[in-house]
Amino acid sequence: MTFKRVLGVFAVLIVLWLILPTLVIIPMSFNEAPSFNFPPKGFSTRWYENFFTDPTWLKSLFSSLQVAILTMVVATAVGVLAALGLSKVRFRGKGLMEGYFLLPLIVPGIVLAVGLYSLFLRMNLLGTLPGFVLAHTIVAMPLVITNVMASLQGLDPRLEQASASLGAGRVRTFFSITLPLIAPGVTAGALFAFVTSFDEVILSLFIQSPSLQTLPVKIFNSVTQTNDPTVAAVAVITMLTSVVVMLIAQFSTRKRKRPVA
Repeated sequence: MTFKRVLGVFAVLIVLWLILPTLVIIPMSFNEAPSFNFPPKGFSTRWYENFFTDPTWLKSLFSSLQVAILTMVVATAVGVLAALGLSKVRFRGKGLMEGYFLLPLIVPGIVLAVGLYSLFLRMNLLGTLPGFVLAHTIVAMPLVITNVMASLQGLDPRLEQASASLGAGRVRTFFSITLPLIAPGVTAGALFAFVTSFDEVILSLFIQSPSLQTLPVKIFNSVTQTNDPTVAAVAVITMLTSVVVMLIAQFSTRKRKRPVA
């Protein structure tokens, strides 16, 4: 019993060690002084007002949302098709192919960014919306594939066989039987893809342009080039957005695992 208590205290300390640096930014965003001092001196919402009234920050936010939504749509569509192919088709080298699709999760981001920069430079995709969506889809699609394949593993193949025996084609069976059953996994994968794109900074730094900068890139440039405390407010908004989306994804996954009465 004593060992369990010690282990529990140790676990709590580890969790606090991981989240405290993130939570510190919240009181800093309400600092009255134009600095990053902690603890803050006074209380003010001026930095939040500055964010919502500054056209450059709002432009970056709109760019991030635009790229993230398009990435979510493309990554979900391609990821669902890839997951269906990997789960339904049996072929030699299937394990190698699965590893290939998950490779962006393993390769260091800086390596992937340099490679895409060289490729996009020749294809004139640097600083373009299609280039951002394509790059972010590469790193977001593995998350969609992982969640959808997990849902497909719990799918009873007899349901699809029954649909086919009643005369339904593959497309109708997918939209009437398969997709509703794996919808929680698809939803979770789509939300993870959105968060991945919305928070992506390494790839975005390499393929950005003065006319198209996402919010994480704007934050990075603001921290390295200026001393604007608006960054703290933007960081809090970004963090809360990611947390809310992740909680929705977690809820959808738990809903799938809930037994039917």
